Amino acid sequence: MNLEELAGLIQRWLRLSKAVEIDGLGVFERNSAGDISFRDSNHPRVFIAYAVEDAPFADQLFRALCARGFAAWLDRRKLLPGQNWPRRIEDAIASSDFFIACFSKRSVRKKGGFQAEIRYALDCARRVPLDDVFIIPVRLDDCRVPARIQKETQYVDLFPDWCAGLQRIFQIIEKQTLLALQ
Repeated sequence: MNLEELAGLIQRWLRLSKAVEIDGLGVFERNSAGDISFRDSNHPRVFIAYAVEDAPFADQLFRALCARGFAAWLDRRKLLPGQNWPRRIEDAIASSDFFIACFSKRSVRKKGGFQAEIRYALDCARRVPLDDVFIIPVRLDDCRVPARIQKETQYVDLFPDWCAGLQRIFQIIEKQTLLALQ
């Protein structure tokens, strides 16, 4: 697709809805006069990995991150019907500034997509400068964080005080984002 085709596609969608968001790029909007504006998405991109059993916690975390102004990515919110979801998830992880892995007693022993996402994030973390934060492990309950993660990375507890844990995550992302701008 060339730029003219993309512009035409965005214009067609703006006739049907008020705004068009392109992940990692920004939001195109049409005002009442018909003028199109663009808001750059320069907010930190945060991928949330979780086991399906922990979906309510992941959704709550997604809403909190978005409310704070971060560009959170959660499969249940961002995947579109018909998309090749394994490829789209890998793209989202690779293009994220931060990867939050939600560990729980349910997720640490479960095989499947959650474990694959963590392994892929560990591969992506190899490309990040050593002093930069990429993976942010969080515990949803009193579970054991896998040794491979725990030996290199400090985790954040979202229990027993969800708000305190959330504030810690915000501090990590905001501090790392400021350091990246210097």
